[in-house]
Amino acid sequence: MRYMIASDIHGSAYYCRKMLEAWDRSGAEKLLLLGDILYHGPRNDLPRDYEPKQVIAMLNERKDRILAVRGNCDTEVDQMVLEFPIMADYALLCAGSASIYVTHGHIFHEDHLPPLSDGDVLLHGHTHLLRADTVRKEDGRTIAIWNPGSVSIPKGGNPHTYGILEDKTFRILTFEDELVKEMTLER
Repeated sequence: MRYMIASDIHGSAYYCRKMLEAWDRSGAEKLLLLGDILYHGPRNDLPRDYEPKQVIAMLNERKDRILAVRGNCDTEVDQMVLEFPIMADYALLCAGSASIYVTHGHIFHEDHLPPLSDGDVLLHGHTHLLRADTVRKEDGRTIAIWNPGSVSIPKGGNPHTYGILEDKTFRILTFEDELVKEMTLER
């Protein structure tokens, strides 16, 4: 299965539209949202075309193909208007023999890992910094850290990006479909 992975829309109708157009072009069966869907949060400036009601309408039209986890800016009030579940703190996917722990990143992250085995993946958003690499932990485990970056408020000089997961390969792309980074799991 091919997944489109996106994080940190933060209520931007402009970038939500760009994300959905990229989803249509990608051929991905499902959209996996890594949280912070509607609210921009107190630490972020307003994103371009901050229109949460438009984001709600655009996403609800595709509710049957969206999977999501809760971000630190997502609340029960957001769940009341979104017609797909967003309140799970994590989800698990499989890629080959590796487990992919999907979360927003404000609770579990590289410095506070969930229970992962050697060769597994932590997939998160939250930092607004794209990433696809491995880290070796003190106990000898090698963990892949994947982050598709931010749809609406990228940081660190990064472009607006999303991810595609197909089989064991994770790619990060711009909304112009330029490949930024790619990583394939070994197992």
